[in-house]
Amino acid sequence: MIAVEGYFDGTVIRTLQKLNAKKNQRVIITVLDEEIRSEEKRVKTEAAGFLAKYANPELINMEEGAWEREAVKSYENT
Repeated sequence: MIAVEGYFDGTVIRTLQKLNAKKNQRVIITVLDEEIRSEEKRVKTEAAGFLAKYANPELINMEEGAWEREAVKSYENT
């Protein structure tokens, strides 16, 4: 038996990690009393898997375009 985290999006249950289940395989679903905050859900969804615990929500916006900015800095004087 394995356990994976997930959330109910209002229509279906979504897992936050890849789930290698076979079609028609039985599962046990446990519904917790707490809700996931929208920011937490966004971060977990984007950084799902093993490295999710290292995600920093404050840096996500800075990551967009970071490679392009650094490439310009590195090559603008050549």
